[in-house]
Order: sequence, then structure tokens, then C-alpha cells
Amino acid sequence: MASPEAIRLAKAISRTTSWSLSFYPQPLLNIRRRSTRGTTPAFPFINTLGFVSYLTYTLALYASPLIRSQYAIRNPSSPDPTVRFNDVVFTVHAVILSSLTWSMFAPRIWGFSQGSQGVGIAIYGIAAGCILSVILLAIVVAASPGGGYDSQNGWAWIDLVYGISYLKLLVTIIKYVPQIHTNYKLKSTVGWSIEQILMDVLGGVLSVGQVVIDSLLEGDWSGVTGNPVKFGLGNVTVVADAVFLWQHYVLYRKRRGLEAKVWEDEGEDYDGERRRLLAEEEEDDGR
Repeated sequence: MASPEAIRLAKAISRTTSWSLSFYPQPLLNIRRRSTRGTTPAFPFINTLGFVSYLTYTLALYASPLIRSQYAIRNPSSPDPTVRFNDVVFTVHAVILSSLTWSMFAPRIWGFSQGSQGVGIAIYGIAAGCILSVILLAIVVAASPGGGYDSQNGWAWIDLVYGISYLKLLVTIIKYVPQIHTNYKLKSTVGWSIEQILMDVLGGVLSVGQVVIDSLLEGDWSGVTGNPVKFGLGNVTVVADAVFLWQHYVLYRKRRGLEAKVWEDEGEDYDGERRRLLAEEEEDDGR
């Protein structure tokens, strides 16, 4: 029988691999098509911000003696954070790949054909609000009676780390909305890689499983309560990916073939041709 540590390691490697691989299908599809049509820049933009915040969180819990000591004080029954080295490696990789995908919406860099979608004022506003919130929280912690070093009687620097981590959870909740809405407007998922979603949902399930197994092996559920973001990210990811799978395989399944013909052409009269083909399909469905 496999040892508990072997099971934990296998879960960690599987989750990290699945989520890491999920970053490749979309940029590879963009490169193959020489286009970002069908996708919105809001997703990689806010995704990059989210992973920068998550990288800060994981590095602090994994490598900062101060943050780790404050974590141990707050969670005496399970003093070791459930952040592993594979979490750090994954997050660094995620920042790089998310930034790369976002850069593909810059015609001067890649020269890809673009859709009419922009990041949007709402997403820019949320990003600005997130950054401002972190700055304000840092001021509050620094101005607290203990200066952020007394984790038992007031604000501590670990609270700032938790605050930054909650930004990642917020970003994960909202980052899928622009693409889900784009798919709804286009009545299509062409241009949006479903392979990344399949890998993403597997990583989400394994992420939740890793936190649960870690807590079970340690005999204490503070691994969940002390690391709510990692647990929450997995659950939110699974729910959002379920929506994408429903759009791709059920809602817009019949239209993928028609849409692909137009997307591959990438002609100047794209919008008009697209509307014509969809109208013809609707007429056929009504017969």
C-alpha cells in the first residue's frame, strides 16, 4: 500500500501538471490561427493580476520566516502551511504563460487579427480596486499597535498576505465572466480552446483533493480553514469550467462547424458572413 506521503506527492504532481498544461492550448491555438478572434483580452489580463497576487501569497507562506511563524501562532494544531514547493513552481509558470497570452492581443507584437472585444472599463476598475485595497491594507497593518508583528493581538503581516490571496479568489470568480459572455454574444465557442478547460477542471478537482488529503493525513481541518484560497480556487474553477463545457458541448455544439468555416477564412466581411451562416442554420432548425 502506498504511504500517505506518496499519495500526497502524487496528488500534488498530478494537480500541478494538469493546471500547468492548461495554459498552453489557448496560446498555441492563437498562434496556429494567427488570430485572437473569439476570445477576450479581459481573461488573460485579469488572470495575470490574479496569479501575481497568488505568487506573492505562496512565496510568503512557503519562504518567509515571519509569515510562517505568524501562521503557526494562528494555527497551533497544524503549524505548517499547506503550501508546497509545487505551488510556487506552478504559480511562477502561470504568471509567465498568462502574460504571454495577454501579449497576443497586442498587434504590434504578434500581428494577430483581433476581434472587437476590449478589456473593458469594469475589469480595469476591478483591477485598480484590487491594487488600491492592498495598498490600504498594508497601511492599516503598518499603523497597527504591533506594527504588524503581533499576530495575536491585532493586525499582522499575515493578514496582508491573506488579503492579497483573497484577490486571487475574487479574480478567479470574475475572470471567467467576460469569456462566458463573449461566447454567449457570439453564440459560439470557436477560438476558445476547450482543451484548456478540460485540463483546468481536472486540476481543480485535484486541487480540492490535495487540500482534503493533506488535512486528513494531519488529522486537522485547519489546513482548509488556514488555506481557504487554495480550497476555494479549486471549487470555483470546477463550477466555471462546467459552464464552458456546457456551452461548448451542448449549447453551441451545432454551430461549431459553421463558425469554424468563417473563422478560418478571417475575411474582411467576417461579421456579415457569420450572421448569414447562423441565419441559414436557424432556418434549417425551424424546418
